[in-house]
Amino acid sequence: MKDYYQILGVTKDASTEDIKRAFHKLAHKHHPHKGGDENKFKEINEAYQVLSNKEKRAQYDTFGSNGDFNWNWGNSPSGPNIEFDLGDLSEMFEDFFGFGRKGRKRNLKKGRDIKIDIEIPLEACLKSITKEITLYEQVACSRCQGTGAEPGSSLNECFSCRGTGEVQQIKRTFLGSFTRWSVCPECKGEGQRPEKPCNVCKGEGRVKGKEDIKIFIPAGIDSNQVIKVAGKGEAGKRGGESGDLYVRILIKKHLLFHRQGDDLFISIPISFSQAVLGDEIEAPALEGTKILLKVASGTESGKILRVSGKGIPRFSGFGRGNLYVELIVKTPKHLTKEQKMLLKKLQEEGL
Repeated sequence: MKDYYQILGVTKDASTEDIKRAFHKLAHKHHPHKGGDENKFKEINEAYQVLSNKEKRAQYDTFGSNGDFNWNWGNSPSGPNIEFDLGDLSEMFEDFFGFGRKGRKRNLKKGRDIKIDIEIPLEACLKSITKEITLYEQVACSRCQGTGAEPGSSLNECFSCRGTGEVQQIKRTFLGSFTRWSVCPECKGEGQRPEKPCNVCKGEGRVKGKEDIKIFIPAGIDSNQVIKVAGKGEAGKRGGESGDLYVRILIKKHLLFHRQGDDLFISIPISFSQAVLGDEIEAPALEGTKILLKVASGTESGKILRVSGKGIPRFSGFGRGNLYVELIVKTPKHLTKEQKMLLKKLQEEGL
């Protein structure tokens, strides 16, 4: 048998007000939308529905909660059949306990954010650049300056919501009537309506247009990094805040260099004689210059030389990564008669 008095933490002689206060305190604590236990919340509601009703409380005090009498809820003759709609209860408690949307003005005017991709060559990562693009988007109406009102007229407070952007709705539940708040259908949540809508934008405060935007791309940026340009998304409705522009950077694949983080990698072929005897060779740098490298005698294919500070500038702004040069020894495939004779002599010498 469930002890409803114990569940609510009150004595059997508790007044209706005592029961109500105990219920409010426990329901607030165990509400699922506030991280509480759903089963406990149901149990608290069950206890309150019985003890807050004089007839049900009298039946409970006489028969208990074992189902020996007819609860008579929903005209069910089969005994207790208590169901709870937590969705309705959630809405009710949001307004009842004050952690819902009541009185909070909506911001439905903000423009939509825009996301685009920009592709740049690997060489462009060596220094900061500014790239100009053209976006075709919703821009502020030049006739009404984004207000949505015809020049000479004004924006008036919405008569339905009194400028809040929300209207009240009364909902009746088993615990009484509760107020909910919804978007005002007259002003669409904006709180204002133009006295006379703009002839160009029809009261929207924005029209389809284009805008030239300069985007600063810092040195050292890598693929899939995103640059945020605040306020360069679509214009908001009737002078509302503009959205933001998010630019994802994509780096084109290079024919020679391969990038890993701030480091660059390149493969350079050398001849058999250079690998054996040693030599000085030139390797390209990403900025278009040449780097002089020393190949030690007896170098094997796959040897990697490191050139400090010839990689990509670090995104932090301090220093550059390294350039790693892999030496690939070429095996000759087409030899002249003289070359073959020389190689045979070397072979005879044990080389």
